[in-house]
Parts: sequence; structure tokens; C-alpha cells
Amino acid sequence: MISPASPASPVSASGAPPLRVGLVGYGLAGSVFHAPLIAASPELVLDTVTTGNPERADRARAEHPGVHVVDSPDALLDRAGRLDLVVVASPNKSHVPLATAALDAGLPVVVDKPLAATAAEARALGDLADRRGLLLSVFQNRRWDGDFLTLRALLADGALGEVQRFESRFERWRPQPKGGWRESGDPAEVGGLLYDLGSHVVDQALVLFGPIVRVYAESDVRRPGAEADDDTFLALTHAGGVRSHLWVSATAAQLGPRFRVLGQESGFVTYGLDPQEAALREGLRPGPGHDGTWGVEPESRWGRIGSGESPLTGGGTAVRTLPGDYPAFYAAVAAALHGTGPNPVPASEAAAALDVLEAARKSAREGVTVTL
Repeated sequence: MISPASPASPVSASGAPPLRVGLVGYGLAGSVFHAPLIAASPELVLDTVTTGNPERADRARAEHPGVHVVDSPDALLDRAGRLDLVVVASPNKSHVPLATAALDAGLPVVVDKPLAATAAEARALGDLADRRGLLLSVFQNRRWDGDFLTLRALLADGALGEVQRFESRFERWRPQPKGGWRESGDPAEVGGLLYDLGSHVVDQALVLFGPIVRVYAESDVRRPGAEADDDTFLALTHAGGVRSHLWVSATAAQLGPRFRVLGQESGFVTYGLDPQEAALREGLRPGPGHDGTWGVEPESRWGRIGSGESPLTGGGTAVRTLPGDYPAFYAAVAAALHGTGPNPVPASEAAAALDVLEAARKSAREGVTVTL
């Protein structure tokens, strides 16, 4: 069921008290993605929110009655004894220091993507978590997009034959920069689309087709007044031979297909973004058990599989999009903390994606192909 946010407290399905979560940051990531998904999990309860913004603090209290709001990460860590997990959903430049502080306080951590500015920092953070015997997971929610789940199922069934090329686009039409740290040209902010949307498309390519051995990229700042990259293309060669062509853009006046995957026997094409982000932005929430409607796409949005003709002229056969399932990430985190499942996105996987992003930055800057 898709319903407005409810003030009801979650009840753990296992009968144990829900794990208590401290959330650092209540901007876009914290308020739209993390807090609602934490609140929707019966195994978790949102205990504490950190924000120094009075309006966001009031919103957090209104949207999550009973939550404790503090004005700094230090104040949150002062409550470490009553927390079971810290979620870092603050600006990118703070991810490493805040995750480090939480791990040093003896708390498992979830960090929004990108985990760090560099692969070396990501691996060092992962090593710290391992030494302390603590969970460190990275919020790569796009692994639970419905179209991505559908594509994984098609590949597992061999429906396309041997895949030759994977095309993925995360494009938007935002001709006017919004400003803020995400569009800052200061390298310390870790802004720009390569590290924002690029973190998603590279992660998905790695999940589908494995290690990447060569990286070529083109990166531009196209909008007047923009400081960070807003139109970037990556050409990746996987160790298994698949070539991934990835686009991330804020300047696409006509949006291309979300996925176009070409195999020896057939191809699969799908358009549009998973509906979960839009639903969360509108204040809708996944209900108990999702009730079969959360993340569901209408038939008019289903992708098509076939060969020899464009899907836009009726070619191929419609493939039902599997429901998207962002709540599955936090369900997996809870299982990992209970010792009943693996870490859904370990730091090592985030570091592998950062290897590619760093190589892409070097390739675009120097006009070279980078070998990993």
C-alpha cells in the first residue's frame, strides 16, 4: 500500500526491540530517502536526527513524532550508548570524517553514496570497520530500481544471449543551476554529476558485468554559471568483454532510454526513471509488506525485448517491470546487524566504483584512456 507517512512506531517482526538509528543530516538525502525508509522498516526505529537548521528540525519532528533532534554530529555521538546504527546523509565532504567518528564510537554505519572522494579513503574506512568488527554499508539504492531488478532477472535467464553492450542513461533537463555544494567547483565538496549520478550508473555496471579494466570519459560544464561537471559520458570495458556506455547529464533536452542492452540474441530497452524517488518526494511511503503496489510501474512504462526493430515503432515484446524495492536495502542492513544476512553494499564495492570514477576524471581531464 502507498500511503501518507504514519506516526506509528515500527514493531520488529522478530519480536526483538527495533534497532535504534541515528541519522546525520536532514536535507534531500536524509529527509526524502533515509528517514522514510528507516521508518518503514519494522526492524528499525528512527531515534535521533542531526540538523543545525531550525526549519529542518521542525520538519523532522513533524514527520517523525517522538524523534530526538540534536544540532551536531558530536551531540548525536554523545547518545552512542542508546544507538545501534548511524546513517550518514550529510554533504559528501563530511562522509569520511563522520563515518570514522561513528566507527570509533563503536557504532555500525551506513553512508550515502559516494562513500568517499577517493578509492583509497573508501578502503581505509572499510579497513577501520573490519578492525573494529563493525558493519560499514553504502546506500546504493538504485540497485533496487524496478528496471534494474528486471534487467538482472533477464540476464540471469539468458534472455538476451551474450551481452555485447550496456547503455545506461541518468539524464535530466535542468538548464538553470540550482547552486549549493552539489554543483560547487571546489574539489573539496566532491560535487558534480560524475560523483553524484555517476556513482549510480557505474555501480550498476559493476554489479551487472563485473570488473572494469579500461575507462574513457568526456566531461563538460555546459550551463552558464555552473561550476561542476553537468554533462558526462563514460565508456568502460569490462574484464569479461562487455562494453558499458554511460551518460549522466543535467542538460539533456531530450531524454534517451534509461537502459539499452544489446545481446547476441536480443536487446532490451526501457525508458524513464523508477517511480520510487518521485513517490518519496511526494511524501508517500511504502506500507506494511508493500502490499504489491509500492514501486510498481504502469504497463505503459514497461521495457521491451526483441530484435531487428525499434521499440518505439512497436518492435519487441513488453516485459513487466519488477516492483522497485528501496526498503530492501534497510531490511538487508538489519539482517546483517542481526547476523542473518550479508552486508548489502560493502565498502570494497564502493571503492571499486570510486576507482572507475577517479579514472574517468583523469581521462576527461587529460584526454586519455585509463587502464585499471
